[in-house]
Amino acid sequence: MGLCGSPADPAALRAAAREARATGRRLVAVVAWEPPGGEAGYMLRPDPVWAEYGLRQARDRMERAFDAAFGGVPPRGVGVERRLVRDQAWRALCAAADGPHDRLVLGVRAGRRGLFRHDGTTRRVLARATCPVLTVPAPRFPRRLRAALRRATASDFGSASRP
Repeated sequence: MGLCGSPADPAALRAAAREARATGRRLVAVVAWEPPGGEAGYMLRPDPVWAEYGLRQARDRMERAFDAAFGGVPPRGVGVERRLVRDQAWRALCAAADGPHDRLVLGVRAGRRGLFRHDGTTRRVLARATCPVLTVPAPRFPRRLRAALRRATASDFGSASRP
């Protein structure tokens, strides 16, 4: 199960938990991360504080995904392992699910007309994975709600009790 911080993450996490529960396997959630600027930039100018910042961001992304999917409570009947891997996302995901009985679950964004849009990571995983890959689409919002969300400002999400 790979997490990237997209709106598809909670749906993919719930699907991975159902899959793990049905097969009696563990749910292994993977967040791949690199130092800001990438590994090449880090090699030119190593900064442990900057690398720690990237790790903290990855850890926060993992926590937000689990909170959004399960309300902060671990899924019942499923063993969960959380991995933060310092590598490119496609490489970390293919390495995490390299067994013949593994299944890789990825969230994908829906593009126009309901077709799925695969980013570079998803395309690389689909091309290189040695196990079955399940892609889970992000939930679609009604058209009016999408338009309203695009026009929203920070003040629209303020406190309900205004003076």
